[in-house]
Amino acid sequence: MVEVTDETFDAEVLGASEPVIVDFWAPWCKPCEAIEPHLRAIAAENAGRLRLVRMNIDENLGVPGRYGVLSLPTVMLFADGEARETVHGAHPRSRYERLLAHVAG
Repeated sequence: MVEVTDETFDAEVLGASEPVIVDFWAPWCKPCEAIEPHLRAIAAENAGRLRLVRMNIDENLGVPGRYGVLSLPTVMLFADGEARETVHGAHPRSRYERLLAHVAG
């Protein structure tokens, strides 16, 4: 999983040719740890059609502020340079799989 920063976000996420799931997290966030395997599995199953990146909100304040990230975990789906859906909190894997419905063709 690629770690993005305030400096690399626009190129890595908004400029991506495929949909991107962004996992906003922090090292102290236990629910963030709990959902990471779900997100990794979804990304692996959709390799070549979807990217998964993560952003540490303790080290990057600009992008989380720009997108209103106020709680963790926050998972956002971006496609064509736009935020399409946001999921707040820890959920079962099926909830994160439903993110893909917004970009499935």
